[in-house]
Amino acid sequence: MGILRRLSSDELQFFNAQGYLVLESFSAAEEIESMRRRMEELLDGFDCSSTTSVFSTKNQKQTTDNYFFESAEKVSFFFEEKAFGDDGNLKQPKHLSINKVGHALHEIDPVFKKFSSSEKLSGLLQSLGYQRPAVLQSMYIFKQPGIGGEVVPHQDNSFLHTEPRTCIGLWLALEDATVKNGCLWAIPGSHKNGLVRRFIRDENGVHFDKPPPLYDQKDFVPIEVKAGTLIVIHGDLIHQSFENESEKSRHAYSVHVVDTDGCKWSEDNWIRRKTDPEPIYNSS
Repeated sequence: MGILRRLSSDELQFFNAQGYLVLESFSAAEEIESMRRRMEELLDGFDCSSTTSVFSTKNQKQTTDNYFFESAEKVSFFFEEKAFGDDGNLKQPKHLSINKVGHALHEIDPVFKKFSSSEKLSGLLQSLGYQRPAVLQSMYIFKQPGIGGEVVPHQDNSFLHTEPRTCIGLWLALEDATVKNGCLWAIPGSHKNGLVRRFIRDENGVHFDKPPPLYDQKDFVPIEVKAGTLIVIHGDLIHQSFENESEKSRHAYSVHVVDTDGCKWSEDNWIRRKTDPEPIYNSS
Protein backbone atom coordinates (compact mmCIF):
# COMPACT_ATOMS: atom_id res chain seq x y z
CA MET A 1 0.00 0.00 0.00
CA GLY A 2 1.15 3.53 -0.73
CA ILE A 3 0.99 6.46 1.63
CA LEU A 4 -2.07 8.70 1.62
CA ARG A 5 -1.04 12.35 1.65
CA ARG A 6 -3.82 14.17 3.46
CA LEU A 7 -3.62 17.94 3.70
CA SER A 8 -3.70 19.48 7.15
CA SER A 9 -6.16 22.22 8.08
CA ASP A 10 -3.32 24.78 7.92
CA GLU A 11 -2.35 23.60 4.43
CA LEU A 12 -5.96 23.78 3.24
CA GLN A 13 -6.31 27.25 4.72
CA PHE A 14 -3.15 28.44 2.96
CA PHE A 15 -4.26 26.94 -0.38
CA ASN A 16 -7.71 28.52 -0.14
CA ALA A 17 -6.22 31.90 0.72
CA GLN A 18 -3.24 31.98 -1.66
CA GLY A 19 -4.33 29.72 -4.54
CA TYR A 20 -1.23 27.52 -4.36
CA LEU A 21 0.49 25.21 -1.91
CA VAL A 22 4.09 23.99 -1.63
CA LEU A 23 4.51 20.42 -0.37
CA GLU A 24 8.18 19.68 0.28
CA SER A 25 9.61 16.15 0.00
CA PHE A 26 6.50 14.90 -1.79
CA SER A 27 8.59 12.54 -3.93
CA ALA A 28 11.68 10.66 -2.81
CA ALA A 29 14.93 10.67 -4.78
CA GLU A 30 14.26 7.16 -6.17
CA GLU A 31 10.90 8.20 -7.63
CA ILE A 32 12.42 11.31 -9.21
CA GLU A 33 15.28 9.29 -10.66
CA SER A 34 12.89 6.71 -12.14
CA MET A 35 10.98 9.43 -14.01
CA ARG A 36 14.13 11.17 -15.23
CA ARG A 37 15.66 7.88 -16.34
CA ARG A 38 12.47 6.88 -18.17
CA MET A 39 12.37 10.21 -19.98
CA GLU A 40 15.97 9.69 -21.10
CA GLU A 41 14.88 6.38 -22.60
CA LEU A 42 11.93 8.00 -24.37
CA LEU A 43 14.19 10.70 -25.80
CA ASP A 44 16.72 8.09 -26.93
CA GLY A 45 13.95 6.43 -28.95
CA PHE A 46 12.55 9.67 -30.37
CA ASP A 47 13.30 10.28 -34.06
CA CYS A 48 13.70 14.06 -34.13
CA SER A 49 13.36 14.06 -37.92
CA SER A 50 9.76 12.87 -37.56
CA THR A 51 8.44 16.24 -36.35
CA THR A 52 9.57 19.82 -35.82
CA SER A 53 6.54 20.85 -33.78
CA VAL A 54 7.37 23.78 -31.49
CA PHE A 55 5.63 24.68 -28.25
CA SER A 56 5.39 28.35 -27.37
CA THR A 57 2.99 30.18 -25.08
CA LYS A 58 3.95 33.45 -26.78
CA ASN A 59 2.79 32.17 -30.18
CA GLN A 60 0.26 29.57 -29.09
CA LYS A 61 -2.17 30.09 -31.95
CA GLN A 62 0.56 29.81 -34.57
CA THR A 63 2.28 26.77 -33.03
CA THR A 64 -0.84 24.71 -32.32
CA ASP A 65 -1.10 22.15 -35.13
CA ASN A 66 -2.58 18.71 -35.73
CA TYR A 67 0.42 17.11 -34.04
CA PHE A 68 -0.44 19.12 -30.91
CA PHE A 69 -4.15 18.21 -31.06
CA GLU A 70 -3.38 14.51 -31.47
CA SER A 71 -1.02 14.59 -28.48
CA ALA A 72 -4.01 14.55 -26.11
CA GLU A 73 -3.95 10.75 -26.18
CA LYS A 74 -0.31 10.18 -27.17
CA VAL A 75 3.24 10.76 -26.03
CA SER A 76 4.45 13.59 -28.26
CA PHE A 77 7.60 15.71 -28.36
CA PHE A 78 7.69 19.49 -28.70
CA PHE A 79 10.78 21.58 -29.37
CA GLU A 80 11.90 24.89 -27.90
CA GLU A 81 11.42 27.89 -30.18
CA LYS A 82 15.14 28.68 -29.98
CA ALA A 83 16.25 25.11 -30.67
CA PHE A 84 16.63 25.62 -34.42
CA GLY A 85 19.17 27.65 -36.35
CA ASP A 86 18.49 29.76 -39.43
CA ASP A 87 19.18 26.69 -41.57
CA GLY A 88 16.30 24.82 -39.89
CA ASN A 89 18.58 22.37 -38.12
CA LEU A 90 18.92 21.85 -34.38
CA LYS A 91 21.64 23.95 -32.80
CA GLN A 92 22.27 21.41 -30.02
CA PRO A 93 21.56 17.69 -29.34
CA LYS A 94 17.89 16.68 -29.25
CA HIS A 95 18.06 16.00 -25.50
CA LEU A 96 18.78 19.72 -25.02
CA SER A 97 16.26 20.92 -27.63
CA ILE A 98 12.92 19.59 -26.35
CA ASN A 99 10.56 21.96 -24.55
CA LYS A 100 8.19 19.30 -23.26
CA VAL A 101 6.77 15.81 -23.79
CA GLY A 102 3.00 15.37 -23.48
CA HIS A 103 0.14 15.02 -23.08
CA ALA A 104 -0.75 11.42 -22.15
CA LEU A 105 2.31 10.17 -20.27
CA HIS A 106 0.00 9.48 -17.33
CA GLU A 107 -2.01 7.00 -19.41
CA ILE A 108 0.53 5.41 -21.70
CA ASP A 109 3.82 5.16 -19.83
CA PRO A 110 3.91 2.89 -16.75
CA VAL A 111 6.46 4.99 -14.85
CA PHE A 112 4.51 8.22 -15.15
CA LYS A 113 1.19 6.43 -14.70
CA LYS A 114 2.41 5.05 -11.37
CA PHE A 115 2.98 8.54 -9.99
CA SER A 116 -0.11 10.09 -11.61
CA SER A 117 -2.47 7.55 -10.04
CA SER A 118 -0.61 7.12 -6.74
CA GLU A 119 -2.34 6.96 -3.38
CA LYS A 120 -0.51 10.08 -2.19
CA LEU A 121 -2.05 12.06 -5.06
CA SER A 122 -5.43 10.50 -4.33
CA GLY A 123 -5.20 11.51 -0.69
CA LEU A 124 -4.31 15.06 -1.64
CA LEU A 125 -7.24 15.34 -4.04
CA GLN A 126 -9.63 13.81 -1.52
CA SER A 127 -8.53 16.48 0.96
CA LEU A 128 -9.51 19.11 -1.61
CA GLY A 129 -12.96 17.58 -2.09
CA TYR A 130 -12.55 15.92 -5.47
CA GLN A 131 -15.12 13.14 -5.91
CA ARG A 132 -14.16 11.57 -9.24
CA PRO A 133 -10.92 13.18 -10.40
CA ALA A 134 -9.33 12.37 -13.73
CA VAL A 135 -6.00 13.48 -15.20
CA LEU A 136 -6.68 15.31 -18.49
CA GLN A 137 -3.10 16.02 -19.45
CA SER A 138 0.44 15.40 -18.29
CA MET A 139 3.69 17.02 -19.32
CA TYR A 140 7.37 16.46 -18.73
CA ILE A 141 8.83 19.97 -18.92
CA PHE A 142 12.56 20.50 -19.47
CA LYS A 143 13.17 24.28 -19.26
CA GLN A 144 16.41 23.75 -21.15
CA PRO A 145 19.59 25.62 -20.20
CA GLY A 146 19.99 28.84 -22.16
CA ILE A 147 16.91 28.36 -24.37
CA GLY A 148 14.13 27.27 -22.00
CA GLY A 149 11.17 29.37 -23.13
CA GLU A 150 9.04 31.79 -21.16
CA VAL A 151 5.56 30.69 -20.07
CA VAL A 152 3.40 33.81 -20.08
CA PRO A 153 0.94 34.62 -17.26
CA HIS A 154 -2.05 32.30 -17.50
CA GLN A 155 -4.72 30.31 -15.66
CA ASP A 156 -5.05 26.56 -16.15
CA ASN A 157 -8.86 26.81 -16.25
CA SER A 158 -8.48 28.75 -19.51
CA PHE A 159 -7.29 25.60 -21.25
CA LEU A 160 -9.04 22.78 -19.36
CA HIS A 161 -12.45 24.21 -18.67
CA THR A 162 -15.30 22.48 -16.87
CA GLU A 163 -18.65 23.80 -15.63
CA PRO A 164 -18.24 24.43 -12.74
CA ARG A 165 -14.48 25.04 -12.98
CA THR A 166 -12.45 22.25 -11.34
CA CYS A 167 -9.01 22.17 -12.96
CA ILE A 168 -6.07 21.87 -10.59
CA GLY A 169 -2.38 21.70 -11.46
CA LEU A 170 0.05 19.35 -9.68
CA TRP A 171 3.61 20.41 -10.52
CA LEU A 172 6.45 18.17 -9.33
CA ALA A 173 9.99 19.56 -9.34
CA LEU A 174 12.39 16.93 -10.69
CA GLU A 175 15.29 19.37 -10.24
CA ASP A 176 15.74 22.38 -7.99
CA ALA A 177 13.73 25.32 -9.37
CA THR A 178 15.21 28.76 -8.72
CA VAL A 179 14.83 32.30 -9.98
CA LYS A 180 17.95 31.72 -12.09
CA ASN A 181 16.70 28.65 -13.99
CA GLY A 182 13.04 29.58 -14.46
CA CYS A 183 11.01 28.69 -11.37
CA LEU A 184 7.28 29.33 -11.19
CA TRP A 185 5.97 32.77 -10.19
CA ALA A 186 2.40 33.44 -9.03
CA ILE A 187 0.14 36.26 -7.87
CA PRO A 188 -1.02 35.10 -4.42
CA GLY A 189 -4.79 35.23 -4.03
CA SER A 190 -5.42 35.94 -7.72
CA HIS A 191 -7.61 32.82 -7.96
CA LYS A 192 -10.29 34.72 -6.06
CA ASN A 193 -10.83 37.07 -9.01
CA GLY A 194 -12.28 34.38 -11.28
CA LEU A 195 -11.45 33.30 -14.81
CA VAL A 196 -10.00 36.00 -17.06
CA ARG A 197 -10.32 34.34 -20.49
CA ARG A 198 -10.76 31.05 -22.33
CA PHE A 199 -8.58 29.25 -24.89
CA ILE A 200 -11.16 28.05 -27.42
CA ARG A 201 -11.04 25.48 -30.20
CA ASP A 202 -13.57 25.94 -32.99
CA GLU A 203 -13.88 25.60 -36.76
CA ASN A 204 -11.16 28.25 -37.18
CA GLY A 205 -8.62 26.45 -34.99
CA VAL A 206 -7.67 27.75 -31.54
CA HIS A 207 -7.77 31.25 -30.10
CA PHE A 208 -8.35 33.17 -26.90
CA ASP A 209 -11.77 34.72 -26.50
CA LYS A 210 -10.27 37.91 -25.03
CA PRO A 211 -6.95 39.77 -25.25
CA PRO A 212 -4.41 39.16 -22.47
CA PRO A 213 -4.73 41.37 -19.40
CA LEU A 214 -1.83 43.52 -18.29
CA TYR A 215 -0.20 42.38 -15.05
CA ASP A 216 2.09 44.27 -12.72
CA GLN A 217 5.19 42.13 -12.30
CA LYS A 218 5.57 43.46 -8.76
CA ASP A 219 2.50 41.40 -7.83
CA PHE A 220 4.21 38.09 -8.65
CA VAL A 221 6.21 36.12 -6.10
CA PRO A 222 8.78 33.44 -6.99
CA ILE A 223 8.13 29.88 -5.86
CA GLU A 224 11.64 28.46 -5.49
CA VAL A 225 11.62 24.78 -4.54
CA LYS A 226 13.89 21.79 -4.13
CA ALA A 227 13.64 18.65 -6.24
CA GLY A 228 10.86 16.40 -4.93
CA THR A 229 8.59 19.30 -4.00
CA LEU A 230 5.02 19.34 -5.31
CA ILE A 231 3.30 22.66 -6.05
CA VAL A 232 -0.51 22.51 -6.02
CA ILE A 233 -1.98 25.19 -8.29
CA HIS A 234 -5.61 26.38 -8.25
CA GLY A 235 -7.06 26.49 -11.77
CA ASP A 236 -7.77 30.23 -11.53
CA LEU A 237 -4.35 31.21 -10.12
CA ILE A 238 -2.34 33.58 -12.33
CA HIS A 239 1.14 32.07 -12.72
CA GLN A 240 4.06 32.18 -15.11
CA SER A 241 7.75 31.35 -15.55
CA PHE A 242 10.54 33.24 -17.26
CA GLU A 243 13.11 32.10 -19.78
CA ASN A 244 15.91 29.94 -18.46
CA GLU A 245 19.05 31.91 -19.24
CA SER A 246 21.18 29.86 -16.85
CA GLU A 247 23.37 26.85 -17.57
CA LYS A 248 21.17 24.53 -15.48
CA SER A 249 17.94 22.87 -16.62
CA ARG A 250 14.72 22.84 -14.58
CA HIS A 251 12.96 19.53 -15.18
CA ALA A 252 9.41 19.10 -13.85
CA TYR A 253 6.50 16.71 -14.27
CA SER A 254 3.07 18.33 -14.33
CA VAL A 255 -0.42 16.84 -14.36
CA HIS A 256 -3.73 18.67 -14.65
CA VAL A 257 -6.76 17.14 -12.98
CA VAL A 258 -10.47 17.90 -13.29
CA ASP A 259 -13.41 16.49 -11.33
CA THR A 260 -15.73 14.44 -13.51
CA ASP A 261 -18.45 14.17 -10.86
CA GLY A 262 -21.27 16.62 -11.57
CA CYS A 263 -19.01 18.69 -13.83
CA LYS A 264 -19.41 19.21 -17.56
CA TRP A 265 -16.36 19.14 -19.83
CA SER A 266 -16.53 22.15 -22.17
CA GLU A 267 -16.74 20.93 -25.75
CA ASP A 268 -14.75 23.90 -27.08
CA ASN A 269 -11.62 22.95 -25.08
CA TRP A 270 -8.55 22.15 -27.18
CA ILE A 271 -8.53 18.56 -25.90
CA ARG A 272 -11.05 16.35 -27.70
CA ARG A 273 -10.61 12.77 -26.63
CA LYS A 274 -11.83 9.66 -28.42
CA THR A 275 -12.32 7.94 -25.05
CA ASP A 276 -13.22 9.33 -21.65
CA PRO A 277 -10.34 9.42 -19.13
CA GLU A 278 -10.34 6.88 -16.34
CA PRO A 279 -10.89 8.44 -12.90
CA ILE A 280 -8.10 8.11 -10.36
CA TYR A 281 -10.76 7.07 -7.81
CA ASN A 282 -14.53 7.37 -7.43
CA SER A 283 -15.95 8.64 -4.13
CA SER A 284 -19.41 9.45 -5.46
